[in-house]
Amino acid sequence: MKNRLIGRLPKVGIRPVIDGRERGVRESLEVQTMNMAKAAAQLIEENLRFPSGEKVECVIADTTIGGVADAAKCADKFNKEGVGVSLTVTPCWCYGTEVMDSDPLLPKAVWGFNGTERPGAVYLAAALAGYTQKGLPAFGIYGRDVQDAGDTSIPDDVKEKVLRFVKAALASAQMKGKSYLSIGYTSMGIAGSMVDANFFQDYLGMRTEFVESVELIRRMEEGIYDKEEYNKALNWVKDNCEEGIDPNENEKQSSRERKVWEWETVVKMTLICRDLMIGNPKLAEMGYGEEAKGHNAITGGFQGQRQWTDYYPNADFPEAILNSSFDWNGLREAFVFATENDSLNAVPMLFGHLLTNTAQIFSDVRTFWSPEAVKRVTGKELTGLAKDGIIHLINSGSTTLDATAQQKDADGNPIMKPYWDITEGEAQACLDNTRWCPANLGYFRGGGFSSQFKTAGQMPVTMSRVNLVKGQGPVLQIAEGWTVELPDDVHKALDQRTDPTWPTTWFVPRLADNDAFKDVYSVMANWGANHGAISYGHIGADLITLASILRIPVCMHNVDEKDIFRPSAWASFGMDKEASDYKACENYGPMYG
Repeated sequence: MKNRLIGRLPKVGIRPVIDGRERGVRESLEVQTMNMAKAAAQLIEENLRFPSGEKVECVIADTTIGGVADAAKCADKFNKEGVGVSLTVTPCWCYGTEVMDSDPLLPKAVWGFNGTERPGAVYLAAALAGYTQKGLPAFGIYGRDVQDAGDTSIPDDVKEKVLRFVKAALASAQMKGKSYLSIGYTSMGIAGSMVDANFFQDYLGMRTEFVESVELIRRMEEGIYDKEEYNKALNWVKDNCEEGIDPNENEKQSSRERKVWEWETVVKMTLICRDLMIGNPKLAEMGYGEEAKGHNAITGGFQGQRQWTDYYPNADFPEAILNSSFDWNGLREAFVFATENDSLNAVPMLFGHLLTNTAQIFSDVRTFWSPEAVKRVTGKELTGLAKDGIIHLINSGSTTLDATAQQKDADGNPIMKPYWDITEGEAQACLDNTRWCPANLGYFRGGGFSSQFKTAGQMPVTMSRVNLVKGQGPVLQIAEGWTVELPDDVHKALDQRTDPTWPTTWFVPRLADNDAFKDVYSVMANWGANHGAISYGHIGADLITLASILRIPVCMHNVDEKDIFRPSAWASFGMDKEASDYKACENYGPMYG
């Protein structure tokens, strides 16, 4: 379990602030205040990990913070320790602006203890007012129920908000300074693959790295990849990646010799795309020092269509394997790698990965099937969660093999796990339930192999998407729902009408009391692009919190209002939560802009 990117993982800084009046007041509060900080650190460290598997580390100020000198010492320590998230805790009144965290680039929250003996809530209100007045948005955390002064437990509602804030803030901190790697550029006129460097820099603090796809040809022809690993990978493919049906007419099908070459090529492409993202010290041993360094890419995408795929095999295999939690080297953290270089789908995939530590699904939001249309085509009624209609999620490329839903929880329910919880048997089951179909040569003249499977079973998932709106900037869409499994005959009848050689996920969004979620058709009709990023779990509330940190307004969601957690300053922009979100994001602007 090791971070594969350059740069240390961000730490969580905890700031125990206190009433600075000595000769009795401060002294009486030292133990209680520092114990709050220790309790918060324990909560965070016991519950959160990075996608690499490493545990989140907290840094507590050396002393309680009673004034500006203490605050400056704390800030200096946080800077030295690589703190990327700031959480202030206190049970008492403090001197608000004197003890505040004034770093504009640190996401910040304040937890004020709800007790009657000391005015922690009064300080919290004063502090949040100060942060708002100074243009430093901060999240306010305050327990619903009064606690006794000596109670060191953390109420469940406080735990939920602390962890939600820290997860989102750590996600934003992990993106900062990393790269989006664009291999090629625009795919088939898709606007999301027109990579906007200003968006990545201003809103995410990320670089954009551009590599023309001819670099893959150079590395293949000049042998700039690990030959030993290539042979290992090719043997693994032969043992684990069974070919599926060839959809092409018999006389147009590629020869066996050509298919063997295509397999060899897509395996090399997988190694090279990975090396371009994160580097490979083996290349330095081979004399390729520059190539060995990679681009420090936390996410990326491959253009593919059409210039590449009219001539060379498509990248469906590299994309699917990179996005999965395993390969020929065993279990490992999934990459985040978008097909068609759709950077605006890679971003919500990255959000989901950083929030859940799991692999992500990339799909076309392809077709809405009404109950009536299904009945007409199949003669069967949709039932259960699917009774009001379904959305067909399908794409030739980036869908992770984890989406076969062969990983199970303790009760045998299908789930998608962080890689360290996946068993070797579950990884094998994902492979065993996948076929690799030769590419449709009408779409992909250069050939290649697409993963073919259907998502088995019902899982809670969240679909999201970032869109760029001229004059507005980025917006985020969110739809929580479930995967559903259709009867085989119904699935086959519907699947055959598009491309049955591609992976299928049947999705049902949770309906809500707003126009975009009044029925399943409305979700499809309001979706802002042709692609969606799908993450395991109902993480809409976490996405909303992360979006507020990044100053990206949410234009569509079905998250319960009680679960929405944004900086306290958002309440100053009106009582309508979505209108205030837009206004606050406009007012504060992108953090790195």
